[in-house]
Amino acid sequence: MHLLYAAHEQIPLQHSFTAANVNDVSEGIKLPIERGATYVFDKGYCDYNWWANIDAQHARFVTRFKYNAALRVDTSRPIAAADRDTILEDQIVRFAYRHQGGGRRNRYEKPLRRIVVARPDKERPLILATNDPDTPASVIAQHYKDRWQIELFFKWIKQHLKIKRFLGRSENAVRIQILCTHQLPPAGPLQEGARLHRQLWMLLATARASLFQRPSLEVARDQRRREQRLAFSQRQPGLFA
Repeated sequence: MHLLYAAHEQIPLQHSFTAANVNDVSEGIKLPIERGATYVFDKGYCDYNWWANIDAQHARFVTRFKYNAALRVDTSRPIAAADRDTILEDQIVRFAYRHQGGGRRNRYEKPLRRIVVARPDKERPLILATNDPDTPASVIAQHYKDRWQIELFFKWIKQHLKIKRFLGRSENAVRIQILCTHQLPPAGPLQEGARLHRQLWMLLATARASLFQRPSLEVARDQRRREQRLAFSQRQPGLFA
């Protein structure tokens, strides 16, 4: 499953299902880009031409450079005193070569920011890439840290959403069962629209229970039951009335 996830709102926005051998970036490049949005993804989505497409549509991205990325440093930016324990470098860089391997031409020609973030628990620091020239380096680092929310969401899926058997074996049947049984898309809008402060598991259970309910039909049935009870009580008054 490939997922677009709003980290701050903790809402899944868009998803797709593919075979296990489909590259993450192959689905990522199909994503419609929203102007002004900031997309955060790991280095598994390293496609410089896709980065160029995001930039061309006036959106921003935060990701990681590969450690062997060939870069040319244009300038080094000053680091705020409060961030010097966390931000090791903040540079404006360009790609040193016009090809990204595999015979493909690199269309990303604009400058990028290279931000090196210390990780006390790791030997290697994080080397972030972004086309955002204005946001403080510490905020960029926090954006990438927030990306962990999607990892926690997938962990939650593995813990709670288990299918023991499929009712059908066709691709369409599998997709329908996953969507209808687990209700991943409604869980986020339900939480956002109702503004409920509940755990996602409780919202999912509510969505499952009410999936095939029709509110108008339930109201009509409840009204008939009320009328029947009233009519019965009029015909059969209580002993101590």
